Amino acid sequence: MTTSSFTKKMLGRETAESTASPMPLNGPTTFLKKPKIAPSKSRKRDIPEGLWTKCRKCSVMLYDKELDENLKVCQHCNFHFEIGARERIHSLVETCSFQEMDADMTSVDILRFTGVSSYASKLEAYQKSTGLKDAVITGIGKIHNYRVALGVMDFSFLGGSMGSVVGEKLTRLIEAGTDKGLPVIIISSSGGARMYEGMCSLMQMAKTCGALAYHAKNKLPFISVLTHPTTAGVMASFASVGDLIIAEPEAMIGFAGPRVIKDTTQAELPPGFQTAEFLVEHGLIDAIVHRKEMKERLSYYLSYMTEGQRQIASLG
Repeated sequence: MTTSSFTKKMLGRETAESTASPMPLNGPTTFLKKPKIAPSKSRKRDIPEGLWTKCRKCSVMLYDKELDENLKVCQHCNFHFEIGARERIHSLVETCSFQEMDADMTSVDILRFTGVSSYASKLEAYQKSTGLKDAVITGIGKIHNYRVALGVMDFSFLGGSMGSVVGEKLTRLIEAGTDKGLPVIIISSSGGARMYEGMCSLMQMAKTCGALAYHAKNKLPFISVLTHPTTAGVMASFASVGDLIIAEPEAMIGFAGPRVIKDTTQAELPPGFQTAEFLVEHGLIDAIVHRKEMKERLSYYLSYMTEGQRQIASLG
């Protein structure tokens, strides 16, 4: 057939259909590309919140219930997570022996601080989320057979910052310990003074140290426990004047941040700078104590530091 088209009858209708031209032997050859098939997305199984926590040091997934039972310490690498003030108190004192002091004392927005949000709104939000009135819990309790005046700071409340309430509660705790002839133990976890209260927060540094001076004058021991992190105004005041200063492993301890110090001194900082291990080697800290051993070690230290009191009591 010489014509380029033919007629084809289908279902009683005539349709014209073009004939296919032969492919040239030496011409360009084109092929239709197959459409790309998008790879199937594997559905990632969501891990429910409140069940598992990833260790920040060894990256192992930890079951929250087991982590809580282990006092928030990783079972694999001994990394110490942050722990709340009430949890820490329960891990240290004898059951039902802790009598809290000044539980209803709350901060006041003296300066009427305003910014992205007001200081008053921040206080309200943190009180609701943490269940605390402020960043420290104080009271009298027993560690084994020793009655102590115990203060524990909580970093989850505004970074454990020290405002007027924190300073006042710690001062009253120290004075109560002095009046009752009790050792004072303060467990610090803080980013420093609370900027929302300006000069009023800085005054707490002198006030707490003044109360500790009277405590020392009565020859009563003060043990300072540093946890991650303890920095700035807290470290520059009562946290660094203990008769005995101990810390948890790998805690960050210092005044200014490493970047600020490096920029100021124009010098390279040594490895491990501002860690508990570095400060033990350089004499600022007396010992590093694992959290699970803290109660036993505090009891041991108290037995040594109160030996003179017991001897005087026996003679009287």
